[in-house]
Amino acid sequence: MSVALSRRIGLGALPAAAQGGHSGRPDAGIGWRHAAKARRLLPTATYDTIQSPICFRLWKPMPRRKFAWEKLTDEQLLAQPLNRLRVAVEGTWLADCVNTLYEELEERGIRLRPHTWISSEWFSPADVPGIAIPFYLAHPRLMKLEKKMMLDVEGASWSECMAILRHEAGHAVQHGYQLQRRRRWQQLFGPSSQHYPRYYRPNPASRNYVQHLRLWYAQSHPDEDFAETFAVWLRPRSNWRTRYAGWPALKKLEYVDELMGEIAGKRPLLPTRERVDPLHTLKQTLAEHYRKKQAFYAFTPPKTYDRDLSKLFSADPRHYRRPPAAAFIRRHRAQIRQLVARWTGENQLTLDAVLDDMISRCRELNLRAVGPEQKLVTNFTILLTAKTMHALFGPSRRKWIAL
Repeated sequence: MSVALSRRIGLGALPAAAQGGHSGRPDAGIGWRHAAKARRLLPTATYDTIQSPICFRLWKPMPRRKFAWEKLTDEQLLAQPLNRLRVAVEGTWLADCVNTLYEELEERGIRLRPHTWISSEWFSPADVPGIAIPFYLAHPRLMKLEKKMMLDVEGASWSECMAILRHEAGHAVQHGYQLQRRRRWQQLFGPSSQHYPRYYRPNPASRNYVQHLRLWYAQSHPDEDFAETFAVWLRPRSNWRTRYAGWPALKKLEYVDELMGEIAGKRPLLPTRERVDPLHTLKQTLAEHYRKKQAFYAFTPPKTYDRDLSKLFSADPRHYRRPPAAAFIRRHRAQIRQLVARWTGENQLTLDAVLDDMISRCRELNLRAVGPEQKLVTNFTILLTAKTMHALFGPSRRKWIAL
């Protein structure tokens, strides 16, 4: 993601690492080196959107370095300035991810090796062929806090982290070789000088763009379109020619394939190793950081749930002995929120605000959960999904957050 857009939060929460399969946490034990080589031999899915790892991965342990803030309470940790965290890419699982990215670039003949550093979020600055990685991924204690504050940890699994790194590498390659100056690049992706929007409204049915990161992110800006296309092209065994056969987006992939062959073995035009907003320069506290991040996803849900909730649950006095619908939603809240976020692309923090509102309405209407519990869970998940999609694409939809 280019820094012009990512400043407002970064990529946002991609589909949760807990979508299924192995949790992806980088603390599962030994044998990573062997698993890394075997990874290239595994079959991949026939699509390019991010999924949780479909096989168990062995990971290198997280950093052994001890920090004084590790044992602080959440409240105490939130009071710490970012620049006192002193975490780094080196010596963590992130270094293995970056090295894997370098291997993928080397296999394609690309000489550029994007330098990386820790900052507050994911981004690749304009005219700097490097990648900033969010601080919370550098330590399990910070990942735990991120989960609590944002309900999701973006990039916490191997597959998710690599997907974002490939995307950011697309920006770095564009910057390093100044690809946006080429006429053909501009014809296919649009002018890089185009103003970065704060919001965008994608067309999920469009075949003019590849699908890599969530929220149809390629549609937000020409630079993001290129970065997403590059990421699909770079991913080992992505089978993009078959996956995008018949799509107008295939022309972009074929152009990237041709363009990368042209720059293969060449030195980048911009060799700078500048680091923008490195962690040691950020003086805001973690509490201030998360207040801004949470405010970015703030959403006041419309009061339009009463009719649907009354159809799903019962207000009949005869059912007064049945469990309250509000308690039912609270009990299944996390499971339903994660599932709806996975399939709609909506941010979990936004969905949580909607669930809060629904719980409140169920209390006021004195609704009861009547019927088989699993059937109620299914029906409520469908209801929340329908409301979310209507909010995302309906005529009164708030504008899309350009994550």
